[in-house]
Amino acid sequence: MLKDEDRIFTNIYGMQDRTLKGAQSRGQWDGTAKLIQNGRDWIVDQMKASGLRGRGGAGFPTGLKWSFMPKGTDGRPHYLVVNADESEPGTCKDREIMRHDPHTLIEGCLIASFAMGAHAAYIYIRGEYIREREALQIAIDEAYDAGLLGKNAAGSGWDFDLYVAHGAGAYICGEETALIESLEGKKGMPRMKPPFPAGAGLYGCPTTVNNVESIAVVPTILRRGPEWFAGFGRPNNAGTKLFAISGHVNNPCVVEEAMSITFEELIEKHCGGIRGGWDNLKAVIPGGSSVPCIRGEHMREAIMDFDYLREQRSGLGTAAVIVMDKQTDIIKAIWRLSKFYKHESCGQCTPCREGTGWMMRVMDRLVTGDAEPEEIDMLFDVTKQVEGHTICALGDAAAWPIQGLIRNFRDEIEDRIKAKRTGKVSAVAAE
Repeated sequence: MLKDEDRIFTNIYGMQDRTLKGAQSRGQWDGTAKLIQNGRDWIVDQMKASGLRGRGGAGFPTGLKWSFMPKGTDGRPHYLVVNADESEPGTCKDREIMRHDPHTLIEGCLIASFAMGAHAAYIYIRGEYIREREALQIAIDEAYDAGLLGKNAAGSGWDFDLYVAHGAGAYICGEETALIESLEGKKGMPRMKPPFPAGAGLYGCPTTVNNVESIAVVPTILRRGPEWFAGFGRPNNAGTKLFAISGHVNNPCVVEEAMSITFEELIEKHCGGIRGGWDNLKAVIPGGSSVPCIRGEHMREAIMDFDYLREQRSGLGTAAVIVMDKQTDIIKAIWRLSKFYKHESCGQCTPCREGTGWMMRVMDRLVTGDAEPEEIDMLFDVTKQVEGHTICALGDAAAWPIQGLIRNFRDEIEDRIKAKRTGKVSAVAAE
């Protein structure tokens, strides 16, 4: 279990002062100029050594991503864009950073931008996050007033400006290139890659897009050293991580824990156990709504990190752990996700535009049992035609929950169809 002195986010519950003064009393903005004076290469090398992988879902090594930014300049400015468009159902970790511990993010933006040669950074915040944006803007204004942003930011010799851009509530804008399009004032639709943002991103300039948590942990890693951070978790799954646990646990919560903690320890220590006990656990979605569910009996011993969950044909994603007990109508739960992805598809790619609606309509019938047994395989086949055939990962996100349902709970779907045919309505989900 993570010790209190090893926590990076020391005010995640908002119990202490979130102003600049409070943040400084907790060790933030301490010696920032010294860290920057070690130079770009040193910062990038430290990040690589720490083993930090992106906290937004994909888990790409952060230091490596930064190193893709051009070293010199061809006259184009460089940009850091922070992805605060936290729209993945079940995920609510970045909002806690922004409303209670915003200076971790602001200081991280300065250091990360310097490491990539960027004099400006944009934080793109989710449309529904009204209070979070206000808290963040107040913290940025404080930092400007204290000379920590702007000309010669924090006395480092580096000029740096930080802007907050507010989205309009589109899930697709969480995809990095759709986010860039939206920032430029265009429709939030993903771009084809290549070119990757590091070559041509915001306004056609070299850009890196990182998640809020990925940037907010940077100052602490540099202060304490990459070995400290790499000491948590299994190899290739280093560090601490914010887990957002919701659903059928006794105490849903957001908590910072070491990577590679077991699911059982996470639930017992922080959530007071499963509602109705471990025998009542039906399924878990371990990383936000876009990763496949795992049957409850396979989750108890599960290790909560990128590699283990990928081996279980799921993923850690954003570490939004959605717990479902045996009272859950799992078919209806996955139908609800299908409806979400259909609604949020931007419609640019045909497989996703047509496929998400088609999959949802078949799921409609599976919920009530009004389908043919052959449709289960047909639905699985269609998810395979959507997955991997779209510009961005929304097609995959729509396909995976359904694949997880069919792989793990096919018997329930078949039973419901049978029950409907024989007239045993009691076995069918309530409309």
